[in-house]
Amino acid sequence: MNQFNTFALVVGLLCLIVAVWIGFRAGEKYLMKNKHISIRVFTLSMAVILADACSSNNVRYSVTGVDVPADGAVVYLVDELTAISIDSATVSRGTYKMEGKAAKDAFLKVNTDGYGWPFLFFNDGEPVIMNYADSTVNGSALNIKLTECVKADKAAYAEYLALIDSIDEAFDALPEEEQDAGVEEYKAQVKSAGDRYDESFFKIIEKNEDNIVPVAFMETYRIKVGPDRFNELINSDAPYARHPYALEIKRRYEVMDAESKAREKEIEERKQAVIGQKFLDLEETDPDGNLHKLSEFVGQGRWVLVDFWASWCGPCKKEMPNVVAAYKKYHDKGFDVVGLSFDHDKDEWVKAIDRWNMPWIHFSDLKFINSVAGKVYTVNSIPDNLLIDPQGTIVARSLFGEDLETKLADIFSSD
Repeated sequence: MNQFNTFALVVGLLCLIVAVWIGFRAGEKYLMKNKHISIRVFTLSMAVILADACSSNNVRYSVTGVDVPADGAVVYLVDELTAISIDSATVSRGTYKMEGKAAKDAFLKVNTDGYGWPFLFFNDGEPVIMNYADSTVNGSALNIKLTECVKADKAAYAEYLALIDSIDEAFDALPEEEQDAGVEEYKAQVKSAGDRYDESFFKIIEKNEDNIVPVAFMETYRIKVGPDRFNELINSDAPYARHPYALEIKRRYEVMDAESKAREKEIEERKQAVIGQKFLDLEETDPDGNLHKLSEFVGQGRWVLVDFWASWCGPCKKEMPNVVAAYKKYHDKGFDVVGLSFDHDKDEWVKAIDRWNMPWIHFSDLKFINSVAGKVYTVNSIPDNLLIDPQGTIVARSLFGEDLETKLADIFSSD
């Protein structure tokens, strides 16, 4: 139970206790004067009073849809806090209506079968009208403002996607050699487009610090800024900071973060568990289609770096010059590299071998992330590698840049 609900519950219980005490005292006096009134009737009356008091934090909602495109479609009213549908209706003659009670200021969503975008609103007790012709919500000033912010965010995001498409098209049209030279400029343009959208998004939060509109954007905000900045926002004095949905987003992502860290720890432990063990054999094909076993090249009296990579992997491309340099420097001293690719396109794989100047043996089953190499050696990200001694024992993993050079220098300086 979050702090917002706990506070409301305590206040509600105090009010309830006072109301019950006053009610019973008044009832006691009334019964003394009117002994013909049965205790049972009095008890039932008090039960009705108690039930009404317990629901005092709820307010009525009235949701009407107009210009709905499809008769017979089912409409669902969903409480975003619980992700549970609390009401539904069927479209008839282009309209529908749902009425009932829900928590005050609950963040609610209307989903319509066959209609892409949901309508969002806060249950502040005022009726809302969902206009399907222009995708607007008419109601209180709060909900009108929410609709304006949602539409502005959608427009900004559509502009961002269009800009990214334009950048991608321009980059893809360049010859390969110009792409290699212009990759940093491409990354800068993509980042600039993202920063531009983020600026628009963050303005929604900044301009609504005096109301609860930002609640509707809490999940996206958490994804963008991470736990630290998000928690700063939740711990602020802003009206939206203590909203139950905002606190629920905090709880959900704390759970997901904890689960993710546990999985990462388990994977890392499994990855590191191979160190000190004999290598595991596997079979894949070379670029000419010939099937090979890893054991043909590993455990044959030379040091071997088994390199996990792919032509589509940007970090692999960035790291490859270090591997190439190590190969050239130590190959004549007894060092080899075996490349195991996670590619799915043979042409791209072969082109990258040539373009990145990788003169060693290469294998791939062209199964992308489902590669047998990934399963055998628990490869959950690339680049990755294994350093295997001449007898076939794995002595190190994930050696990059200076770490790879330092390890090889130590090995071959003692030979």
